[in-house]
Amino acid sequence: QVQLVESGGGLVQAGGSLRLSCAASGSIGGINAMGWYRQAPGKQRELIALITSGGVTNNADSVKGRFTISRDNAKNTVFLQMNSLRPEDTAVYYCYAHLWPRGSYVSSDYWGQGTQVTVSS
Repeated sequence: QVQLVESGGGLVQAGGSLRLSCAASGSIGGINAMGWYRQAPGKQRELIALITSGGVTNNADSVKGRFTISRDNAKNTVFLQMNSLRPEDTAVYYCYAHLWPRGSYVSSDYWGQGTQVTVSS
């Protein structure tokens, strides 16, 4: 069984910073992409940033220059450094991984439980 566990959310003032972490654990054969999505109240879940196993990244325009995604392949962990936070960044942030379980050649999407990020003005 595979689990994604996030940490690092919380309350911060506008202009502040937070660092999210997400560790994938369990019976993992390999991980392709890892990343972060977010969902604000009344809005659809949106992609924030993705990173491949080779380190290629893709960030949403709304966070370019402010958020940085990174990854520790040896620890199956992905990070999101969020700087210059704005009230509109307030949302539940979800960790994502596209991986295949050990012993399987079929890859699937996996999600964390979500962590709340609240930015006050």
